[in-house]
Amino acid sequence: MPALSRRRLLRRGALLGLAAAGLGARAAWADGMAIGQPAPVAVLHTLDGQTLSTADMRGQVVILTFWATWCDPCREELPILSRFAAAHAAQGLRVLGFCLDGPDRLAQVRTVAETLSFPVGLLPSPWFGAYGRIWRIPVSFAIDRAGRLAYDGWNDPHPAWTPEKLRRVVLPLLSA
Repeated sequence: MPALSRRRLLRRGALLGLAAAGLGARAAWADGMAIGQPAPVAVLHTLDGQTLSTADMRGQVVILTFWATWCDPCREELPILSRFAAAHAAQGLRVLGFCLDGPDRLAQVRTVAETLSFPVGLLPSPWFGAYGRIWRIPVSFAIDRAGRLAYDGWNDPHPAWTPEKLRRVVLPLLSA
């Protein structure tokens, strides 16, 4: 009987641990954000010392993208996003790249950033205000010209940008 009690206790502990882990992951998402509502302000401190705020970008379509040099899906997505950003900059598209690498990998970040058509900065913490804890990458958010959240990468099971997804999600925002 003691072995059965121990097994039952371990099983209950494991189930409670899984439930808590699931709740923790949910809490890390930015559940307060909603499509069509004002997007939380995001500030990027770029590698070259600029400070860019989405609050100053009203009238433009803004993509916030979160990535890391060690993330293979991110490295596949970045050139696609960079080409799209360059092709649509004249239509008012801005992309801000937030890199999750630490300062010890700054050389690698700069190497990648030099190939991109948009500004990049290091994310000082995985917690990014109202956007929640950045725990899954790549993840992105799109903000329309009026400053409203138009795309929430947390709700996308396949969050990496593809040419088709950029056409489907971003082109209508640029036409509006």
